[in-house]
Amino acid sequence: MKKYTIKKVFTLMLIALFMLGTSVQVMADSGASDSDSINEKLGAPIVVYGDTLSESQREEVRSLLKVADATAVQEYNVTGEDIAKYINGDVHSNMYSSAKIVRQEEGNGLTINIVTPENITEVTKEMYANALLTAGVENATVDVASPVKVSGHSALTGIYKAYDVEGEELDKERMELASDELDVATDLAEKEGMDQEKVSELLAEIKKMIAEQNPATKEEVEQIVEDQLSKLNITLSDADRQMLVDLFNRMRDLNINFDQVKSQLEDIASTIKDKADELGLDEGFWEKVGNFFREIFQSLSNMIKGLFN
Repeated sequence: MKKYTIKKVFTLMLIALFMLGTSVQVMADSGASDSDSINEKLGAPIVVYGDTLSESQREEVRSLLKVADATAVQEYNVTGEDIAKYINGDVHSNMYSSAKIVRQEEGNGLTINIVTPENITEVTKEMYANALLTAGVENATVDVASPVKVSGHSALTGIYKAYDVEGEELDKERMELASDELDVATDLAEKEGMDQEKVSELLAEIKKMIAEQNPATKEEVEQIVEDQLSKLNITLSDADRQMLVDLFNRMRDLNINFDQVKSQLEDIASTIKDKADELGLDEGFWEKVGNFFREIFQSLSNMIKGLFN
């Protein structure tokens, strides 16, 4: 009888460990995409390295981004001058995060892989996707990596530079707006304590509504923002609410047509929702976690006590 009880104890422990393991696996990002094959129509993959990387770090990034043959890709460096040019950043910035861009056929959409999620501390793949769609990058597979912990802005700059030097000029105002959007996203995650995924979902949902309603005035933009905040049960300070309204009113002024990428915006929002559903990340998530482990450990405690009674 005791052997049977001991077996149940270990079985419960293994179940608890398995559940912890699967939750970590669900949150992991994809590895870099393979780039051995050159698309003769669209051109070779482009790799842009942070200029501050040491030679050994550069080799590490090559490995992370699966660049087996440097002659099979177009390679560039992204510098402080570039971050000042493309996203109005500090010219003296240290640049570490790097990116590989594989251009895709029309209709394939935008895929973002953060290869080193532990080292990209501020920008999530959904934030990159939102910003790049705003800037006009619609059909590409983008891999991001860094050998050290950084915010991730260097990689965004590198992506813009890659399109520029390859002759696919992106609109300067849209790039600046996309950079400001990324700043708003990271600010909301930091100041308001919002989930990074929740911020990305909010931005994607607002863009979807702009595509559907085509607001003609700032007041209509403000109503869309208010509606989505209410729908997602998000409370912001007056200043941050105004920051969102101003951001999306600029998008309206630039006449950015989000109809063309509406399906991708829906994918961003649904991916975030699916992730939350899989992990049980509703408002009572942490209470559920606490209750789960309290029940597990109480059961284990009761069983262990029973062994000696």
